[in-house]
Amino acid sequence: MYVDRSNDGSEVPVDPLDRIDEIIGMVETARSVPMSRNNAMVDRAEMIGALEELRVELPVDLRRAAALLEERDKIMDAGKREADRIISEGEAEHARLVSVNEITVSAEHEGARIIAEARAEAQRLREEVDDYVDTALANFEQFLTRALASIERGRDKMHALREIGTFVGEENERPLPF
Repeated sequence: MYVDRSNDGSEVPVDPLDRIDEIIGMVETARSVPMSRNNAMVDRAEMIGALEELRVELPVDLRRAAALLEERDKIMDAGKREADRIISEGEAEHARLVSVNEITVSAEHEGARIIAEARAEAQRLREEVDDYVDTALANFEQFLTRALASIERGRDKMHALREIGTFVGEENERPLPF
């Protein structure tokens, strides 16, 4: 998130979409270039600063999404190792119980139950991780969709203003005499 300073000096987070809207507002309110219908004058340093802040923030969100994917893979690997360990223990327990003649039938049932529980637990862990990652990716998708919609609205406004011929200026602005 971007951070702006309020009047009392505290930091206030700013959403990247709000920053895009702010840049569009800067362009919309810029003074028209004399003798031109489509060109406007903007403060170059202010515009570059706003765009650089936006450029810095967007890769953070992309890195955050990549980190979520990496975290999902680590959780999946840990779950698989745990499932393999549980299955291995279940199979070892099963083999031990089968070796005892008096309880062979009981041991087979118990071993199968342990293996089934281990597989069910492994499946539950996989589904839980998939749900978590899917939710995180859906949230990121919504963020990107809102960002693209905001950009498209800004471009549409710019094109609409270009179509009507000029940006709306202040009433007291007059062309400079030459």
